[in-house]
Amino acid sequence: MKFRIGAALLSATIGCSVPAAAKVIDQSEIGFTVAHTAQVAATPEEVWKMLRMPQKWWSKEHSWSGDAANFWLDSQAGGCFCEKLPGGVGDGLGSVQHARILFAKPGEMMRLSGAFGPLQGEALTATLTIQIKATPKGSALRFDYVVGGYMRFEVAEIAPEVDTVIGEQLAGLASALGGALPVSGAVKAAEEDNGLDAVAADLARGDEAVSVPE
Repeated sequence: MKFRIGAALLSATIGCSVPAAAKVIDQSEIGFTVAHTAQVAATPEEVWKMLRMPQKWWSKEHSWSGDAANFWLDSQAGGCFCEKLPGGVGDGLGSVQHARILFAKPGEMMRLSGAFGPLQGEALTATLTIQIKATPKGSALRFDYVVGGYMRFEVAEIAPEVDTVIGEQLAGLASALGGALPVSGAVKAAEEDNGLDAVAADLARGDEAVSVPE
């Protein structure tokens, strides 16, 4: 599993539904936080159902096996977001835990603890919080990924790469749900409904946000 940035990733991302906004919202010498928002024309129930099937939306480019079909998620507290690793020595089937479920409230929020990709080999605590909020047009989504601890990467270098990877996963989820709605819809949802964290409105407006060109 790796973090991919640059022209290749931008090309791949442009071809799918792009979240409304994204940015590294905080960083220090010991960690960072990235956040992404999007709005989809799917109910919170439909979002939750899809969320529980990472094999349909989590990118195979950010897997250890190279095949998204090997992902699975046990969506209850203590459950595993894991991946099968076929092709071991003899008949051995390996596996990897990407994260474990800390909090699961269907249709509202899922929180996972796990350092993804190369971060797994560092002395880090990383938490991904996925919020879902009903809107007049469907659902507003928000991914927050908070990383802290000791690592052998420079925060200023790794944080933007992680931001890109987390954004790609939200884009994949939105695409699996029929595609992200225009930014204007996300702005309206964030302003009219404070169900998501307060910073969501700022993210949706695109102030200081990192956006992918059409």
